[in-house]
Amino acid sequence: MKVGVVTFPGSLDDVDARRAVRIGGHEAVALWHGDHDLRGVDAVVLPGGFSYGDYLRCGAISRFAPVMTEVVAAAGRGMPVLGICNGFQILCESHLLPGALVRNDHQRFVCRDQRLRIENVATPWTASYADGQEVTVVLKNGEGGFVADVDTLDRLEGEGRVVARYLDQNPNGSLRDIAGITNERGNVVGLMPHPEHAVEALTGAGTDGLGFFTSLAAAAFAS
Repeated sequence: MKVGVVTFPGSLDDVDARRAVRIGGHEAVALWHGDHDLRGVDAVVLPGGFSYGDYLRCGAISRFAPVMTEVVAAAGRGMPVLGICNGFQILCESHLLPGALVRNDHQRFVCRDQRLRIENVATPWTASYADGQEVTVVLKNGEGGFVADVDTLDRLEGEGRVVARYLDQNPNGSLRDIAGITNERGNVVGLMPHPEHAVEALTGAGTDGLGFFTSLAAAAFAS
């Protein structure tokens, strides 16, 4: 599959995401925030970083980037879209996902290996995992606390749209320990931790994050 990785001004993890896409067995396509087309890709990754310097709010300016017009339209047609960290914030600002990401409750940037439980394996980004599988990936954020109103939280829980949940210790005050969610259709996933930093045994937290990238092939084969 051809997987586009968008670079915004201030993106930090776009190169890492493209590498993870390649290790996952796909062709990585570099997309620019000013692009007006998606160059024929089959899926899109919005990487971590500080897009547009995180001015106003994290992701608030990125939602107006030309490429996001195309991403929103493609997501509406069912294209798989993964937003990692800042990418998750952009998905919420673009209304592709509900809720918002706010300043960590302890008011400090956190960077560590984080244990998660995968709670939804029906998305094209999680199909390689077992239901309830526990994984360890890298977490690094200053505004990673997921918040939403009670009705939205209950709906996410009731519809099985919580993709991943923090284990052991909540690192940022996310409500109900939520680390990642999906949209109603299941093709759009936002995740605060960084699976692209856990795809090689030699470096990082191991290879537990690789499933987010191999899952695309598993989901395509299943369909």
